[in-house]
Amino acid sequence: MAFLDDFTIAANGDIRHDSGTSTYTVLEMHRALQDLADDAAASGDDLIDITSPTPSERSTDNIITLINGYNIDDTAAEYLYDGSITQDGGDVVYSGLVVVGSLASTTTLKIVQNKVFYDDQDAPFWGTDLNADAGANILMRCLVKTRTGGTDIDGKRIRVQARTYGDTYAEFSVTLGLGNSTAAIFTNSDLNNDVLAATVDAWTEITNTEGYQLIDIDNDSTDEDYYSQWAISATPSGGDGNINDLYQWAKALTRANHTGSPTIHGMDAELFRGITHSVAYTTASGNFTEDEELTWGTGATAGSGILLADDDNGTSGTFYIQLTSGVAPNANTITGGTSTETATASTVTARTLTPCFVGTSTGSNLIAAYGIGVDTTDTSVGDQYFPLDDTGPILPPNSQTFTVSALVSGEDRVLVGPKDTGNAIEFDQFTTSGSHTNASTTVTVGAAIPSDTPATGTIRIQDNNGVYQRMTYTGRAGTTFTGCVGSGSWTADSGNNLFISYIDEAASGTSASFTSVYSSDRSLWIRVRDGGASPIKTFETGGTFGSGGGSVAAIRTSDA
Repeated sequence: MAFLDDFTIAANGDIRHDSGTSTYTVLEMHRALQDLADDAAASGDDLIDITSPTPSERSTDNIITLINGYNIDDTAAEYLYDGSITQDGGDVVYSGLVVVGSLASTTTLKIVQNKVFYDDQDAPFWGTDLNADAGANILMRCLVKTRTGGTDIDGKRIRVQARTYGDTYAEFSVTLGLGNSTAAIFTNSDLNNDVLAATVDAWTEITNTEGYQLIDIDNDSTDEDYYSQWAISATPSGGDGNINDLYQWAKALTRANHTGSPTIHGMDAELFRGITHSVAYTTASGNFTEDEELTWGTGATAGSGILLADDDNGTSGTFYIQLTSGVAPNANTITGGTSTETATASTVTARTLTPCFVGTSTGSNLIAAYGIGVDTTDTSVGDQYFPLDDTGPILPPNSQTFTVSALVSGEDRVLVGPKDTGNAIEFDQFTTSGSHTNASTTVTVGAAIPSDTPATGTIRIQDNNGVYQRMTYTGRAGTTFTGCVGSGSWTADSGNNLFISYIDEAASGTSASFTSVYSSDRSLWIRVRDGGASPIKTFETGGTFGSGGGSVAAIRTSDA
């Protein structure tokens, strides 16, 4: 038989691969051994015959047990498939793995077992299609050692993953056993990978602040909690100039066979998945450190995980972990990196993962994975974020810009205010609440300040002489402008008019603008004047600050 051309059987029962690249089913191995065992006399390098103990037993075509000292080693197992092999009285098991599905391109699937890659990380023995069967949608079949020395390796749990940059990522967790166990992997071409991985590898503009982070992504003056804060300092070379650059960076960082061996949260980036569980804890002692390994339990309750974030409230709080082996905690004592750190697990919540750890890209927006945070300056309307406290989705505000263009620097004066029902500035947009002077650092009005008011800017207050005085502010909340600075000497009684001057400046360039959060269309009145060396007639017009911002170009009609 062909099997016997590639294997040798020693008198002590060692079945070893000797030559060739052909692979064989476990049933073919069993048949070959039984064929030798009924020979009158052993010959060559296959020392087994009718006088030898029975070498193997068949429970089914896919479940074979080697008995009476017969055994294979890890190398021999690489050339066998389609079932399991048990030996050493049950102390050693090689389980059958069948991977079904479809792949967008030639992909080397990876198997993760007990925190590390099974076999060679970059070039495992199964290659890209070992024992594949396209007609049955089988991508690969092999044996995986799941028990040794009488102990299961991580409860016989493994994870199969596909991470080829340019394709979507996929993974499948499965517990192996006797016979065959199946994992399903499906990938497609990822149209949002439009930059070569080698180009992305050179990017330095994308950074991450790891650990428990408080960020106000929706700009409601209340922080949400995340386990990271990604930031894009500038558009990377060849990048898209939006959040898709972060998505591409994350995929390139965690792709298979990255030549730079990068890490994230202290672990091999190709093994990083994100938060798999949140673990509420009590009776904590010691100082837990983010990115350290936590362990708990023994035997069937044992597990370990990387601490990605700790919402520490003293003796209680919540751990956010990536489970790396075993099972999730269940009322166990959790131990940190040193024996002085302990806590007791209480409520444990499993979290849904996305194929790429940062989430899913639409090409221009990010649907973030659980707990992923992004610097507010890099978010945009259409993104969705899911903080650790389960309050998501958190939606970034629609920050837009209104621009007045066709200006002459150093000559024009620009004023943009709210438009009244006619064609003029709405001077009574607000009335003051209480008396104010040029020295007031806070200014209070009689109604809530709209959410589309710029975070910093200028206001105009009608003083007691009827003059609208200009003041800057650096903050606003409720009915109060804060950080106010005025000039001159004036007083404004309670009840005087006040309006927001959205643009209120001498032109220092060819355009002037303001940026704010869009909530609904706001009518504006725009005024541009130049009475200097090249005077123009006053330019006035209405405009709208809408969901896409807005703009007006000044018409320069000579007044010379």
